[in-house]
Amino acid sequence: MSDIEIQKDENRGRTLDNAHWADVLVQAMPYFKMWVGKIVVVKYGGNAMLNDDLKAAVMKDLVLLNTIGVHVVLVHGGGPEINKMLERVGKESKFVNGLRYTDSETMEIVEMVLTGKLNKEIVGMLLQEGGQAVGLSGVDNGMLRARKIDKDGTDLGLVGEVTEVHPEIAESLLNRGFIPVISTVALGEQGDTNRYNINADTASAKIAVALKAEKFVQLTNVPGVLKDMNDPKSLITRIPMPTVPQLIENGTIAGGMIPKVECCMTALKGGVPRTHIIDGRVPHSLLIEMFSDRGIGTMIY
Repeated sequence: MSDIEIQKDENRGRTLDNAHWADVLVQAMPYFKMWVGKIVVVKYGGNAMLNDDLKAAVMKDLVLLNTIGVHVVLVHGGGPEINKMLERVGKESKFVNGLRYTDSETMEIVEMVLTGKLNKEIVGMLLQEGGQAVGLSGVDNGMLRARKIDKDGTDLGLVGEVTEVHPEIAESLLNRGFIPVISTVALGEQGDTNRYNINADTASAKIAVALKAEKFVQLTNVPGVLKDMNDPKSLITRIPMPTVPQLIENGTIAGGMIPKVECCMTALKGGVPRTHIIDGRVPHSLLIEMFSDRGIGTMIY
C-alpha cells in the first residue's frame, strides 16, 4: 500500500496569527481559480444534518462556493427525520439488509419528510445565508427514474434503484446561479406510476456522473476510511481506485463504508475525476477540502 497515504496532522488546534492567516489565503487562491465554473456535487447527511451549528457551517460553505462561481449541487437524505415521523404516527421502521422497507404508507411519509420538510428547510437556510437555492426532488421534470429493487428475491416495497438521470432542470438552475437542492424521491420508469424511495448516496453519485461533475463529495459522520477503525489518526487520505478491491478483501474498508466507497467508484467509472468521503462533523470541512493543500477525509481517485 505504498501509494496510500496516512494523515499526519500535527498542527490541529494551533491558533493562527496574521501571517499564518495570510498564508492560508494565498494557499487558497489557486484553488479558487481551479473550481470557478466547475460542478461539485455534495451528498449531505449524517450528523451534519442533526447539529444546528454544523448545519449552519455547511450552509455557509455552500453559499461561499456559489458566490465565487462554483456550481454546487446539494443532494440530501434524511433517514433520522423519517424515523422520527414514522415513530410519531406509530409506524415501526423496518430495515432489510440496510435498506428501509417502504410500503405505500411509508412512501407517503418519506416523500413528505424529504421533499417537503427537509428540502425546504435546507433551501431556507441557504437563503438566510445570502445564497440562491431552489428545492427539487427526483420527480421534478422526471430528473430521476427508477425501477423497483429486487435484492436476492427479497421484497423491499417501494425502494428503487436509479435507471435514468435527466439533469436538464438542475443544469438550467446552475447556469442561472442557483444551488439545486435535490431530495432523492424518483419516478418509476415509463408506464410505472409509482414513486420510489432512493438511497441518497447512490443517487448523488449518478447525479454527479450525469452532470459531468468535477468533484463528488460525501459528507458523513466518520473521518473517512481508516486503516484502524479504532484510531482516527489512521485516516487514509488518498486511495487509488485499483486498490479498493484489495482494501475490501483485507477488511480495511468494511461495514457501512463499503457502500460509500462503491458510490465513489460509480462516480469515478462514470467520468468524475475526484471523489471524497469527508467528516461532516468538522465545521467547514468542505472548504478545508476544496481550498487547502492539506485537504480532509479520504480522496478516492
